[in-house]
Amino acid sequence: MTIEEIKSHLAFLCYCIDPQQCIPTIKDWDALFSFMKEQALLGVGFRGVERMKSEGAEVPREVVLRWFAVSEQIRQRNVEMNRRCVELVKRLREDGFECCVLKGQGNAVMYPDPFMRASGDIDVWVSPLQLPQRGERGIRDVNRKGEERRAIVEYARKRMPKTEVRCYHVEYEWEGVPVELHYMPGVMNNPFYDRRLQRWYRERMAEQCRNEVELPDRVGKIPVPTWEFNVVYQLAHLMHHFFDEGIGLRQMMDYYYLLRKTKNGLGFSVEGGEHTLQYLGLYKFAKAVMWVLHEVFRLEEEHYIVPPDEWRGRLLLEEIIKGGNFGHYSGLTDHSIGTKHFLKIRRNMRFFRAYPAEALCEPWFRTWHFFWRLRHK
Repeated sequence: MTIEEIKSHLAFLCYCIDPQQCIPTIKDWDALFSFMKEQALLGVGFRGVERMKSEGAEVPREVVLRWFAVSEQIRQRNVEMNRRCVELVKRLREDGFECCVLKGQGNAVMYPDPFMRASGDIDVWVSPLQLPQRGERGIRDVNRKGEERRAIVEYARKRMPKTEVRCYHVEYEWEGVPVELHYMPGVMNNPFYDRRLQRWYRERMAEQCRNEVELPDRVGKIPVPTWEFNVVYQLAHLMHHFFDEGIGLRQMMDYYYLLRKTKNGLGFSVEGGEHTLQYLGLYKFAKAVMWVLHEVFRLEEEHYIVPPDEWRGRLLLEEIIKGGNFGHYSGLTDHSIGTKHFLKIRRNMRFFRAYPAEALCEPWFRTWHFFWRLRHK
């Protein structure tokens, strides 16, 4: 894509979500459709197509029908996923787990139209209720984590024996829907910051499992993270995937709508949020995210959680445009495991100046995780 094409696509995306934006000029509808597909934003794009039609713009009939068909698929998928989320939470609680739905359908309810977000799998943070009380430190806390992980893995393998186990979640299929049961919400490559982050998560889990939202069409309620927790958790999630294979504009849009849920994002800073992000090693990446959210989505300054950083922001946006949704279009996945390993190292070394700690630790973490997964097959 040329720079002009990228600017045109981003202008259309901004028009889709900002009623103040003027009607964009679309020269190539097929190229726009491909771009929005790569970024998993076709449902959002149809909202823009509808608005253009209502404002008198000339949109080819075949374009409207094409986007409408995809939009209806996304809507129906969301309806199904909402129902499955409610059922899964109920089942997990009946089976002795406290739980909290991460991202996914919890993010969708923050959108103006909760059915326009492309849904993925169901991520649930779970913890067995019968294990010892939390808050214990040292070796006892380490033992508890191992016990929790074993209980969750055994629970998943009873339902799907050949499930895949990772160091922070186990993947299996429930009622035809892919599910990730998390024993921890996510990880960081740097072990020093990861240890801090895991403690930060665990100290706040009980509150997240009590915080419920009503899903559309009154299908039921699900527990989701609080706004303050999500600001940190989803930022850490973005950063981890950025160093893995990449992130796309759908993930950035999730964060955009999250920050707009409060009238004053800087309140997070006033309450010690900036210190928290620095303590957890997320501050520099947060500044890059703020620049991208302002540049692409026109996020107002009143919603910033930290000041933006243009240099790091441009680096982040370049990778987002190049890789698409979770980096699926970067080309990394087209290679063998060994080749991909070295390609990732070369890719992440480009980020050394901007994020030295994470860039240096990423190859170490990936190598350690590879052997960890072999041991826990």
